[in-house]
Amino acid sequence: MVTLSHDTVGSSTVIPSFIVRTNNIAKELMQAASNYKVSVHSLDFRIMEVQTLSFQTGETKSEADTWIELSKADIAEISTEQYLNPKFELKQTYEIEIFSIKQTSKLDHIELSIAGNPSLSKIFLTIKPGSELVYYPTFEEDFFELIKKKKLRANLMVGIFDSMMRENLAELIAKLKVNGSYQVEGQERFIVAQSFEPIATINDQLIMHYDNKQNGLDEAGRMDYAKRGYIISVVANDLLIEYIKPQKGTCGRNCRGEFITPREPIVKNEPTFTIGENILRNEDDMHIEFRAKTGGYVTFEGGMYDIKTEMDVTEISFRSTGSIETHLDSDVSINVKEKDPLKDAIGTGMEVTVNVINVDGNVGPDAKVTAHKAVIEGQVHNSATITADDLTINVHKGQAYGKEIHITRLEHGSVDGDYVHIAQATGGIVNAQEIDVELLGSHTKLTASRRIEIQKLQGGENILTIDPLLNESAEFLEDEQTLMIEVKKVIHDVGKELEGYEETMKKTAPAYEDIKRKLINYKNNGIKIPIAYVEKYKQFQEFKKKLDALRKEYQDKLDHYAFISGRHRALQDEIFEARVINHDRWHNYNKIIFKLIDPPVDITFFPPDNTEGGIYGLHVDDDGVFSIKVLLK
Repeated sequence: MVTLSHDTVGSSTVIPSFIVRTNNIAKELMQAASNYKVSVHSLDFRIMEVQTLSFQTGETKSEADTWIELSKADIAEISTEQYLNPKFELKQTYEIEIFSIKQTSKLDHIELSIAGNPSLSKIFLTIKPGSELVYYPTFEEDFFELIKKKKLRANLMVGIFDSMMRENLAELIAKLKVNGSYQVEGQERFIVAQSFEPIATINDQLIMHYDNKQNGLDEAGRMDYAKRGYIISVVANDLLIEYIKPQKGTCGRNCRGEFITPREPIVKNEPTFTIGENILRNEDDMHIEFRAKTGGYVTFEGGMYDIKTEMDVTEISFRSTGSIETHLDSDVSINVKEKDPLKDAIGTGMEVTVNVINVDGNVGPDAKVTAHKAVIEGQVHNSATITADDLTINVHKGQAYGKEIHITRLEHGSVDGDYVHIAQATGGIVNAQEIDVELLGSHTKLTASRRIEIQKLQGGENILTIDPLLNESAEFLEDEQTLMIEVKKVIHDVGKELEGYEETMKKTAPAYEDIKRKLINYKNNGIKIPIAYVEKYKQFQEFKKKLDALRKEYQDKLDHYAFISGRHRALQDEIFEARVINHDRWHNYNKIIFKLIDPPVDITFFPPDNTEGGIYGLHVDDDGVFSIKVLLK
């Protein structure tokens, strides 16, 4: 916003008034102030005449003869085409009387300012907070004259481009007329002139959208070199690069009557690269788009952009690549080739997010790998975390999360998945729906919601737990129980209310049917229906609607309770289908636990040392006593 004027009074010297003809009032006021050595803010002027003239170049007459004075009617007939014609010129000449301000004005309590947008094609009047408007008979005339003079001080034309001014201020004037006065509490702004806004010229621009996907900055806005964006992933139809074509703007005319010519666009970013088969080029009048045809990562080699899906790297480390973060659905596969058992293929603290990753070696301390599919041929450090839907690990000491997990050797690591298969377990914690262990050593905690199966048992101190709430939190169970109690109470309350309505309906039903028959008879025989019958019938109808609503609410609550309690029972019932299976003999000290939901107790069994294994399940006898039994040997 460009502020164009600000008036204050600042001198007690009085100058003789004089009349001048000018096309720049601000300049004349400054000159008068200089000549008389007074402050320009101590001077005011009276508009005696405004002369608007137009000129069209290309005519044969001399310039002095071709300036034509325009009347108000002529100004109203100027077309948009004329205003936007660079050969059409406008100017105004003003005859004014300049004089010293000798007394205060009734409008002095109104603090006004005139401002415009950068092109001065839209002019705003701002009335500042604290201004006090007091109505008097000539207020409207004086107020618009004040605005007019402020525009002239800012070298803006008057009587042209300002036809909307009175309409925009009409509500304010009307409010003032009704109330007599008006205190401005918040800043109020009005459009008092509007001409023809030019459309700015657009320089050409090349936007590397794909490169903005990763900025490598930390939370403090500093460059995080560990996340410097070694590769940048995309998915199909991602906008990679966009070229904004140069567009020359359109001409305009500002509220000073000046024609605005758009500048020529600067062209310096035209694409010089080529694209591969996996990138699509779309072009229209405004821009050129380069979009991904398929998911993968962006490459730029030999002046050509393309998308690839597979990458081989020796290692992922701070020094070589930094962390690698791609979109999980971008079809990027990374093969990490470092096999040396004394080195880390994925280095300390590195974070990798990728669709598929194959690691020939080790995953180092504090590393984090997230993928749809991951294969780790080496070992996973005890502080490393691997998350993948389909996960295969050779030696696992860290944390693993996934849906289907295969581990060759578990060495005190932790595993959470849907299905977990372990060739050899020598300590650790495993949570899954189903767990298969080929060789179970010692000090391993296996917890499943459905099945634990062991082919060979060599050690002891193992805890095998069946927990139907393995995938549900304790808070979930508590919330379910609370909800069941609440719904049960609502069922009782609604049922009691429904019982009363049903009893009333039973008593009033004969009377309802009798009135219904009479109404039908009156209607069929053209007899005027008594108002009392109509009112009674309406009451019956409203009562029946309420009864039907209560019946529906009661049934809905019953269905809701059945759903919740059924879900609760289903979780409890699952434990009776769950199994612990040992195909070998029991050795040393081991414990089997089945965790009940209702009642919330643990049923424990300690298989005797050197006894034959079998299939173990939960049993409840006729007295309701739970125990773990061998169902099949």
